[in-house]
Amino acid sequence: MELVDGALTEGRFKTEIIATGEEAITMLQGEPTKYRALLTDIHLKGDLTGWDVAKRARELNPEMPVIYMTGAAANEWPSHGVPNSVLLNKVLRLRRS
Repeated sequence: MELVDGALTEGRFKTEIIATGEEAITMLQGEPTKYRALLTDIHLKGDLTGWDVAKRARELNPEMPVIYMTGAAANEWPSHGVPNSVLLNKVLRLRRS
């Protein structure tokens, strides 16, 4: 996540990194017009997933761009992702010992 945060900051975006889905929804509900986009991993700490966060974000702001990141749940995007969203597949690099 540090790599993504660094790239966004370098692109002059202000970011807020939240670990759990519950924290993200609380933040979005508190100031729904403050945030211009949602970039979420599918697997988050806590009981809620990135799918849950994106659905709630879209309820609060139907125009909010949503970008999902995943290394293991890309096949679930068509059934769980919100309409007009983007999925970035994380590439896992394996090193030989």
